[in-house]
Amino acid sequence: MREYTNPVWDGYFADPFVLRAGGRFWAFGTGGGEHAQELIGLVSDDLVTWEPHGPVLDPATVPDGRPHHWAPEVIEHEGQYVLYYSAGLYDTGHRIRAAVSDHPGGPYRDQGVDLTAGEPFAIDPHPFRDEDGTLYLFYCVDRLEGERVGTVVVVDRLVSPTQLAGEPRPVVTASSDWQLFLAGRSMYDAVHDWYTCEGAFCVRRGGRYWCLYSGGNWQKESYGVAAASAPHPLGPWTEEPGDLPTVVRTTPPTIGPGHASVVTDDDGQDWLVYHAWDVGGEARRICLDPLDWTASGPVCRGPSAEPRPAPAVRDLG
Repeated sequence: MREYTNPVWDGYFADPFVLRAGGRFWAFGTGGGEHAQELIGLVSDDLVTWEPHGPVLDPATVPDGRPHHWAPEVIEHEGQYVLYYSAGLYDTGHRIRAAVSDHPGGPYRDQGVDLTAGEPFAIDPHPFRDEDGTLYLFYCVDRLEGERVGTVVVVDRLVSPTQLAGEPRPVVTASSDWQLFLAGRSMYDAVHDWYTCEGAFCVRRGGRYWCLYSGGNWQKESYGVAAASAPHPLGPWTEEPGDLPTVVRTTPPTIGPGHASVVTDDDGQDWLVYHAWDVGGEARRICLDPLDWTASGPVCRGPSAEPRPAPAVRDLG
């Protein structure tokens, strides 16, 4: 029996997304760094043994003055691959961008378009194709209305791979104390207790759509993954408030698991792919654990740090 142990790659790899394409598994994530953060890529034949590939973005096409690139995700569209990411300067001015490649591993050519030009801040794009072929983009923006102001998850229809319909609908807003990012945070010329819901990923299971998202402060142990559900990608989305993340949360030595994606193995088992801090807080690294579907929603059998049976991977064709 093949086994694996988390993390499945030792380097810094935040916001992991995994695409199965071209006979292999392609992982995309956010790199470390202070003055610039590049998108980084890994490739695997079995989900547990990874090696670097890249560059992810064609450097000749990246936007000037916005060297911090975050949270890439990819979808196949009409024989090409479209990568969505945000670009900004440190934690300001981020907008959603799109880049295109003929190969799943890239390099991806930025298309020169800000998909969210009307938003002061937009991050964490997640493209989703419904069963009827309609494309949607889940992403995160700042909102100053409601009892808990902060970063929220919205969804909009993609009228083309590089254009949104311009009608974002609410998906997840903060409803619990565990989603607090920072009390007394200076934002938009005021001071707020700032809440954060981010890192959305949508799947359809059991006749409903499920949005997995991360909440809280990505630097803290309270950071974790929860889920909302809806009868349609545009909602209405509902969630039972809780005092803790419901899908996966800190279990030492794994700290602050979050920003997850879902991949399915050849036995039909879903796997949650997520990042988590090491105990020393040196890096966020890519991890995975089985994701089960219960009567109340998705629950991850993790985070794990001990050897476990590996995903079933037999036919990558």
